[in-house]
Amino acid sequence: MNFEIQILGCGAATPTAKHMPTSQLVNVHDKLFLVDCGEGTQIQIRRYKVKFQKIDHIFISHLHGDHFFGLVGLLSSMHLLGRTKQLTIFAPKQLEAILEVQFEASQTRLSFPIKFVDSIVKEKTLLLEDKTLEIYAFPLKHRVPCSGFLFQEKPRKAKIRKAFIKLYDLGIEEMVNIKNRTNVERPNGEVISWKECTYDDPPVKSYAFCSDTAPSPKVEDVIKDVTLLYHEATFHSSLKDRAVTTFHSTSLDAGSIAAKCNVGHLVIGHFSSRYMDKSILLEEALTQFERTSCANEGLKFVLKENPGEIEIQDMNRSKSNCE
Repeated sequence: MNFEIQILGCGAATPTAKHMPTSQLVNVHDKLFLVDCGEGTQIQIRRYKVKFQKIDHIFISHLHGDHFFGLVGLLSSMHLLGRTKQLTIFAPKQLEAILEVQFEASQTRLSFPIKFVDSIVKEKTLLLEDKTLEIYAFPLKHRVPCSGFLFQEKPRKAKIRKAFIKLYDLGIEEMVNIKNRTNVERPNGEVISWKECTYDDPPVKSYAFCSDTAPSPKVEDVIKDVTLLYHEATFHSSLKDRAVTTFHSTSLDAGSIAAKCNVGHLVIGHFSSRYMDKSILLEEALTQFERTSCANEGLKFVLKENPGEIEIQDMNRSKSNCE
């Protein structure tokens, strides 16, 4: 039951020779979700050998260009590569009109349908679910309407201990009830506890994406106890006034929020291009929360089955994620 987050871009505002603007691939149970689509996203997708057509859902946090300027190019490439199946885009509702203007001007008729769903919400709202996963939008605090996204596994069916099947001579219907966490009540009045008959529940893994946002109690309410948190850290606290003016967070803010919300692991990103060496941001976040990593293009964060265990893979095979 894989749960992986790969960083395609972690820079703020503009592409640079060092960083691409915000974009991530979230792979949950072999379903691919693209979160934000900054300029150059499709190049990154090719670089890391991801198949375009496996992406069926795209989530755009807000309509600042560093979070969606790569979308027209990506959609055009999907079209040129022969896509026919529907693509769903969760984004601020104005994005549909923006894309229509682009494609109308170029006389482009996409070979596949797009379903648009407004992602701007006033409170935590379910956007998408299947048998094993729920995806929510929640409001961030930024200069324009902006949403964060929460990817959360559903609890799995309970696993029965074989010894108890024999002990209680459980029938098929009774086993189904126990797997669904329902006690079995027999005609003779006997009650069999599903908790007694099953193994401890495997941990439910979750991932929260928070970019761009000023610190906000509403955000903290949603991200409490998540397994992995990506939180913007655009500025060092020495530029706190700049962060407040632009509705961004500092690396000190990000670390403090992670500690307050008891998250499993923190990844900071959305770095201002003024920081050629991001270690100053990482070091500051670490003063507040020790389980912190620095985002970098190509890093993959793999959420493991053991509670709280996260494996960090560098798809570039570089020595450090903060060079």
